Amino acid sequence: MRTPHVVVVMGVAGTGKTTIGPLLAARLGVPYAEGDDFHPQANIAKMSAGIPLDDEDRWPWLDAIGTWAHERTGLGGVVSSSALKRSYRDRLRAAAPGVVFVHLAGDRELIENRMRQRQGHFMPTALLDSQFATLQPLQADEAGVVVDVSGTPEEITARAMAALDALDAPSAPTP
Repeated sequence: MRTPHVVVVMGVAGTGKTTIGPLLAARLGVPYAEGDDFHPQANIAKMSAGIPLDDEDRWPWLDAIGTWAHERTGLGGVVSSSALKRSYRDRLRAAAPGVVFVHLAGDRELIENRMRQRQGHFMPTALLDSQFATLQPLQADEAGVVVDVSGTPEEITARAMAALDALDAPSAPTP
């Protein structure tokens, strides 16, 4: 990527947003913000209890992420956010119109296995089905790329960088 975009690393729980986000930010030379840090305590308590968030729970969280992204406009940054629904991404774009999404995507079994291995995270594997049920993939009119989460964090980050570079590349003139 040549311009200092604000990149939202998105996907269901367990896809590696918290791992890939900082690696991507380091490669881009911009700051990283952990999306979970924007959650009010009530949201964390709800998810820790195995209760999925509803839209009313998510709006203040998305607004806080959108504010951060807006403040980074022209400077660049990477922030993680599940951004599972189109309406959530629209809300982020309303706050920061130039955001670009990196959708980390993968096989449910792989993601569940990774979730089982991580320690100290409030999101239980029991909520993974609700995450997949809620997920609305990026649409053709949304600025972003889909990146497969198989492999090492370095391989995933390299794929994300290549996809972002391709997204930013000028189109070849049509003959």
